[in-house]
Amino acid sequence: MYIMAKITNKEVRKVSSIIDELVKDYKENSVNEKRDWRTYEERVQRRLRFAFRELKPLVQEVIANLNLVKFEKRGADSILSLEQKVLALLLKHLIGKSNREMSLMLVIFSWLTDVDVSYKTIERLYSDHEVFIVLYNLHILLLKKKGLLDVDCGGDGTGYTLTIKKHYCSEAQKLKEKIKTAKGQIKKSKKKVKNSKKTHFVYSFNIIDIKSKMYLSYGTSFKSEKQAYNEAIKMLQDVLKETNIKVKSIRLDKYFQQHYVKDIEAKISKMKFYIIPKKNATITGSWSWKKMLKQFTEDTNSFLKQYFQRNQSENGFSGDKKRTGWKLGQKKPDRINTANTLTGLWHNIYWLAD
Repeated sequence: MYIMAKITNKEVRKVSSIIDELVKDYKENSVNEKRDWRTYEERVQRRLRFAFRELKPLVQEVIANLNLVKFEKRGADSILSLEQKVLALLLKHLIGKSNREMSLMLVIFSWLTDVDVSYKTIERLYSDHEVFIVLYNLHILLLKKKGLLDVDCGGDGTGYTLTIKKHYCSEAQKLKEKIKTAKGQIKKSKKKVKNSKKTHFVYSFNIIDIKSKMYLSYGTSFKSEKQAYNEAIKMLQDVLKETNIKVKSIRLDKYFQQHYVKDIEAKISKMKFYIIPKKNATITGSWSWKKMLKQFTEDTNSFLKQYFQRNQSENGFSGDKKRTGWKLGQKKPDRINTANTLTGLWHNIYWLAD
């Protein structure tokens, strides 16, 4: 039987108190490999060619394996087939056009596909239950095609703007500065920040496999990153049930402490955690939390090396926003969730080629 040597709160807090200096030293001593831009551009082009070539066959495979129950619907039958609906929505999201612009572009596509619909038809696709079922099953198929089994994960959140008038990064920075300068009114300022983000932005939280760079799950929320995280965990539970994937480890932001470690183990399974503890952290918690604190305290450099692989999440967000934009372009919660799903699907299709 393995017995772990004891650690104390004092030892953990001693390292936590100087973690900023340790992180700075670690980053300065880390060797950053130079990127071969020619090779990089060649890889990008190869992934894009693969994504465009394989998209339609993948959607067809998903639909062929589904057994959807047909319900009676009011009104005329849809002009678009289920396959056309899914492909139109995916292409619209990638191109970044409005619903009205996309409906007009479909007139051009009609030269090849004989499709002509209104912008309202495109708008309704975001709430189409059958379309979302196909999108979810396409996500599962992509993970299976990639052959993922035992994965090391990272989790992180970002924000998307709902209006072209405000950019998430610049507005978030303004709000942070406002909090710092509002002496004696911090609580009031935080309330304003929360309300502002709720109005203009949506939170997105993704869980990524570090090696393959594929998203395992994602979630959205108007309220907070915490709620978006909870939605991503719910999706991860479903994904793991439908695949043979096992999560070996996960890296999360400092916000996620003992309670979250216990919660993840209860909902998913035991795994290794890499979370930088807060300065007032205690050893109270699960066995996994204690083992993590031991490595953090006694082998900090090794711990940081693992923790900073979480940067793959930030790289993923950066690539997503370059590919499909920083504006989701929807207002209703279910349609925003569909738009975020489309972003995740294009991300995974892109990385399926490697």
